[in-house]
Order: sequence, then structure tokens, then C-alpha cells
Amino acid sequence: MTILAVDPGTKTGWALRLPDGSELSGTWDFSPRRGDGAGVRYLRLRVRLDEIHRLYSIDHLVYELPAGHFKSGAAADVIGGMVGNLQAWAEAAGVPYEAYAPGEIKRHATGKGNAPKDAILAAARNKWGDSIADDNQADACWLLDLAVGAEM
Repeated sequence: MTILAVDPGTKTGWALRLPDGSELSGTWDFSPRRGDGAGVRYLRLRVRLDEIHRLYSIDHLVYELPAGHFKSGAAADVIGGMVGNLQAWAEAAGVPYEAYAPGEIKRHATGKGNAPKDAILAAARNKWGDSIADDNQADACWLLDLAVGAEM
């Protein structure tokens, strides 16, 4: 089964587990560029999802639920838009999807449901090495690890 895990946001972490057990991960930057309309980041997200689906045929999509508290209303709008587009893409592609709460992912990574970002990142680098670039990629890797464990 091919599982894609996504930590949605302007800097979106992603992790992919292939049927042979190998994993890929990284971060996509959906920061607006000069002249972009408000919805361009969502179109870019869909392009990435289409590309991964074309290459690896995603069987299941998991994503992190919005935390419910953001630095600004704009951040909440972006996260909500990303989640809505993840769901719409999955529906259109016929890919089952589910969401996990941030506390559940943090608890899986560190044993504490309220662990700070630096603890999640440190735990990820301890498990997967220095290939983990930032907290977004770390969140996606832990989300994938959690989802794979739930599938077993």
C-alpha cells in the first residue's frame, strides 16, 4: 500500500511510504510569489499531489488536522484551504483519506501530546537522521509512521 502523509501549511511537509517499505519525504514551499492570486498555492498543492499520484499511485492519504490556534487569521485561512483542497483532491482521485490530531502525532513521536516543535524535530532526526530538514518534514514523517502502525 502506498501512503502519503501531509502536514499542510505554507511550508508543507510530506512523507510517502511505498509498497516495498521504502520511504521518501520532504517539504514543499507554497509561499506566494509576486503577482500570485490567493488560490495559486492550492493549485500548486494539487499539481504536487497529481505528480506523486501519477508516479506512485497513492492508496491512502493522511494529513494533520488544523491545531485550532494560529498566529493570525490569514494562517488559519491558509491551513483551512490546504485541508479543503487535500480532501477535494482525494475525493476526485478516489483516494481514501483520514486526519490525525496534532496531539496524537506528538504523543506518537515523543510520548507527550503537548511536545514542542524542537522536540518533534529532535526525535525525527534521532530516528531518520539528518535528512529531516525542518519541523514540517518531521511532522509528516511522524504522521506517516503513525498511519503505517495503524494499518498493521
